[in-house]
Amino acid sequence: MVDATTATVIDAALILVAALCLLCGYRVIRGPTVPDRVVGLDTIATNVIAIAMLVALKTDRGLFVTVSIVLAIIGFLSTVTVAKYITEGDIITRRQR
Repeated sequence: MVDATTATVIDAALILVAALCLLCGYRVIRGPTVPDRVVGLDTIATNVIAIAMLVALKTDRGLFVTVSIVLAIIGFLSTVTVAKYITEGDIITRRQR
C-alpha cells in the first residue's frame, strides 16, 4: 500500500479530475457546436483513464492499468470515427466500380 502523504495526494488528484469531468460534461451539454461536444467527450474519456490510473496507484492493482489501456484505445477510435463523420458525413466509404 501507499503511505499517508501519497494517499492524500492521490485523493486530491481524484477530486480534481472528477471536478474536471463535471466541467467537461457542461461543455458536452452546452457546447455551441458539434466539434466542441466531441472534444468534451474526448476529454471526459481521458479523465476517466486518469481516474483509473490513480485508483491503480492507490490500490496497487494492475487490473486498473489494463482497463485504462482498453479505455484509451476505445476513446481514440471513437474520437477518430466521430471526427471522420463530422468532416466527411460518412464513416465507411465504398469504392465505386
